Amino acid sequence: MRIQLANQFMYRMNNSKSTEKMMKSTWSTTLAVALLIGASPLAHAQTPEELGLAISTQVSDQNDGFADSTSNMTMTLINRSGKKSVRRMRARTLETANDGDKSLTIFDEPADVKGTASLTYSHALKPDEQWLFLPALKRVKRISSKNKTGAFMGSEFAFEDISSQEVDKYTYKHLGEEELNGIAVHKIESYPTDKYSGYTRLINYIDKERLIGLKVEFYDRKDKLLKVLTLNDYEHHDAKHWRPARMEMVNEQTGKSTILEFSNYAFGTGLTDKDFSSNALKKLR
Repeated sequence: MRIQLANQFMYRMNNSKSTEKMMKSTWSTTLAVALLIGASPLAHAQTPEELGLAISTQVSDQNDGFADSTSNMTMTLINRSGKKSVRRMRARTLETANDGDKSLTIFDEPADVKGTASLTYSHALKPDEQWLFLPALKRVKRISSKNKTGAFMGSEFAFEDISSQEVDKYTYKHLGEEELNGIAVHKIESYPTDKYSGYTRLINYIDKERLIGLKVEFYDRKDKLLKVLTLNDYEHHDAKHWRPARMEMVNEQTGKSTILEFSNYAFGTGLTDKDFSSNALKKLR
């Protein structure tokens, strides 16, 4: 792992014009050697806060470079008595340089939600922007940053859950290592920086080997366990991008749950900013 991190560091340095001269200096050579012998971002000498941030950054960086993606989704809503309601959607995502992703979800079935569309502009250092097109009203509704704790289309996912989880949206603390279903994981606590978040903290279980999230516990504003998200059946697309084929959010306080199943992933499809315009929501088919 240390050698791998050093190689990543050297690659980035060699591809930056501003650091070519620096790499020739004694100082930079010494730094590169230090990385190789143990002074990596995951060194044991770090504080729990620094280690939590370093691991979370690696998880995020591993997800970079997909450009754009599309997929089909099935959402299953399950009430407390076990009754199910199924919805089918299409999802599109656009990677944005130096900011959060743009994402679009279009509902196709059943008839009562057909044509409904949700658009999110995720940001790292300012509130996300979100819109919802409701065909019955024939208008686009702006979701206030103060209302992002609301349920997304009646599911157990809140509006803040469906935006991309940028590293700078949280502060972190590494709680230790343990096993989850036989898999060695990092246990990392994250604290939202947004004062309007519905959560006081999240506990993330990160696969140590693959650096992917396996479970997230969400604690409400009273610091009581609210929801648990599990991510399963990961697929490695194009030997680059890990994506779960199944996500389940269980509300521990109400007994309700929502299952999301993903299929037909495609990457680099040529989507642009024009495909993610709030003004175009009404024209989506």
